[in-house]
This record gives sequence, C-alpha cells and structure tokens, in this order.
Amino acid sequence: MKKKAAFFIALRYLWCRAHEGGRYLRGAAAGIAISLVPIIVTLIVADGMIRGIMDRYLEFGTGHLQVFEISNFGMDEEDTAGKIKDINGVRGVWFEQRGMGVLAGRSGRTGVTVRAIESSFWDDPYSYKYLNIIEGEHIPETDRDIVLGEALAAGIGVKTGDTVRLMTLRTGENERLSPRSASFTVKGILSCGYNELDALWCIISREGGKRVLSNDDTSASLIVKIDDPYKNADDFLSKIYMQLGSGFGIYTWKDLLRSQYSSYESTRQLLLFIMALIVIVAAVNVSSATSMLVLERQKDIAVLKFSGADIKGVTSVFLWSGLLTGFAGSVIGITLGLLIGSNINFLIRQLEKLLSFFSGFFSGRQITILDPEFYLETIPIIIDWNAVFIIGLFAVICSVIASWIPARRAGRLKPMEILRKT
Repeated sequence: MKKKAAFFIALRYLWCRAHEGGRYLRGAAAGIAISLVPIIVTLIVADGMIRGIMDRYLEFGTGHLQVFEISNFGMDEEDTAGKIKDINGVRGVWFEQRGMGVLAGRSGRTGVTVRAIESSFWDDPYSYKYLNIIEGEHIPETDRDIVLGEALAAGIGVKTGDTVRLMTLRTGENERLSPRSASFTVKGILSCGYNELDALWCIISREGGKRVLSNDDTSASLIVKIDDPYKNADDFLSKIYMQLGSGFGIYTWKDLLRSQYSSYESTRQLLLFIMALIVIVAAVNVSSATSMLVLERQKDIAVLKFSGADIKGVTSVFLWSGLLTGFAGSVIGITLGLLIGSNINFLIRQLEKLLSFFSGFFSGRQITILDPEFYLETIPIIIDWNAVFIIGLFAVICSVIASWIPARRAGRLKPMEILRKT
C-alpha cells in the first residue's frame, strides 16, 4: 500500500461519521487539545513573569553588566566610562555608589540600600517605560533630596515633601564604626510594578552620596547597559575586558542574579513537567481510540488485506490515524492556549471582579489574584515559539507512540478470521 493511500484512509477515519468510528479519534483529539491549553497558558505566564521581573532587575537593579575596580589606585570614572561607551552596542554607563543604612520616617524606620547614582540613569528610555511616578519627581536634584520606592514610603509613612532621616555608618581614623545621620526631603515616590524592588529604593544624588556614604564602607561600580542583555552579555564581558585591561572585575547580570534566575527557571521547568504529564495521560486516550477504531473497521481491514495490503500497510493506516489525531488536537489546543494566554491579564481582571462580587456578600473584601506584594501588577505577554513547537511535536509523538500497539495488532489481523466472525 502506498503511503499516500494510507494517509487519506486515516484522514477519512478522523472525519467520518460518529457511528463509523470517527467519534473515537475526535474524542481523543479533544482530550489532547484540552491537555495542551494549560501547558501553553503556563508557558506564557511563567515566561512573562520571569522576563517581567528580570527586566526590572536588569534595568533598575544590577544593570546588564557591572564593572568594579580591583586595584587600589582609585577608579577614574570618566575615563573608564568613556572607554566602555566607545564599544559599539553599549547603551549607557553610569557610576553608582551603594551603602547600607536605616531610614526613619513619621511612622517607622527600616533598613535600606542607599543608592547614589547619576541622575541620567533614571531617564534611560528603555528603563523609563517600566517607571511609574506615583508622586513628585523621579530624580533627586540636590544633595538633600531623596526619592523612595512606593512600598518603602508606605512602610515608614511618608509622602512627597516630608522629611526623613538617613542613618549610615562610617569608619573612623581608629577603624571604629561611628554613626552618621542626615536629613533629606522626599522629592518623589516611584514604582516599577514589582513590590520587592520598590521596597528597596532609597535613591539620592551623587552629591548626597558624598555627604552620607563612606568610601570604605560602600561599593562603587559602573553600571553598563547593552542592546540585548539576554543574548550578548557574555560577548560584551570579553569586549570590556579587552578595552579596560587588567585591574577591573566585570560581572554580567547572570553572575549577579544567578541564584534568583536559577530559582525562577527551576520553577518554570517543574510546572511544565507537571503539565507534560497531563499531555501523556491524554495521549493514552489515543491508544484506546485506535483500538476501538480497529474493532469498528475490521471489515475495512479485511478488504485491504484481500486487495494486497501487507502488515506494514495496514499498520501505517492506523499510525497515520494516531498522528493526525495528535496533530489536530495540538493545533486546536495550542490555538486556544495562545488565545487565552495572550489575554491573561484581561481574564484575571474579570475573574477578580467576579470573585469580589460574590465575596462582597460574605466578607465585603476585594479579591486579588496577583498580589502586587509578590507578583507583577501586569504580566508581560512572552511567547516562546520554539517551546510552543516542541510542545506540539511532543503531543504528536506521544499520540503516534500510543497508537503503535493497536495499529500493529490491526496489521496482524487475518482477513478470513474477520469474515468468519462477521
């Protein structure tokens, strides 16, 4: 039997009337489609959450690369930054000094990471799209201005225009630590849509950093941003090494956020593995559907045998049935999954409204599915087409494997025994 003939017979079985056996294959295809919807939605949501969180850390936290001086001669900031900017593909370079401190407001105090960084850092257009100015201005202009994250400001009970006290430590001449306290006026309150970062934002100007931060007890680095940090970070690491020479330590965001990124990726892979088990279970239905189809179409098998079809030819008919069933289920399931995943933010908002409506009758409180204290306020829509293709291919392969045993059994049926039974 020719492959083309086997394909068209299998296609006819898939679309034939229900009482002729088509209901079994279409039911199996529906099961595969239903199983693929959650795995595609999980993929989109997981990738969106990871990319959304990492984008904010890269743009506002670590940058794409960081350059530290490891010699004791003192970093010439302008000269070093100029050399890095000469590299094609570098988006920007900013000097930052970081230290630890305690910030006291009207209703509390908390430990903070103090960031004294060049003001142009906050005007980078790629970063600015994530920035939400809640109150005031987003840049400290004088050495007495301070800009806080929304979560941090709420935690100590301050608003724009309020005065806060920042306490830091410095090392004295006798190498003993002594406290240093300074007053600042809250210039603005910002948010990037991720609470964990907002809770750390205590931003002052370079001049303010010189006033309260000690060089011995802080870290100084150059924050570097490039065109595509997810693909080119390692390449630019080598380029910057070649440009600056020895005396500098250079780290990519992968080094600085290794544990955090690995944790996110491990969670993503675990979720996809659990969803893949559902697909495997759904593929087992293909085996049952093919077995029932073989029972329904025994007369067809006998006719094919009498027409000269061998074991391989009959087997291929039912293998094609399994493949087409898996393919049809994959196309439908992936399409529905992409449709739901692409509109996940709208669906979550509508579900929150519905749950809040019913909750109002009992507790009167609002239901929030994505708590901004732990998640992004809005999930970016990221579609990994390579992963989508692999998932679809996996479902089709599972369907073919599941149909192998009943297809092989059909190929070994003897036509005379079939006719005697009927």
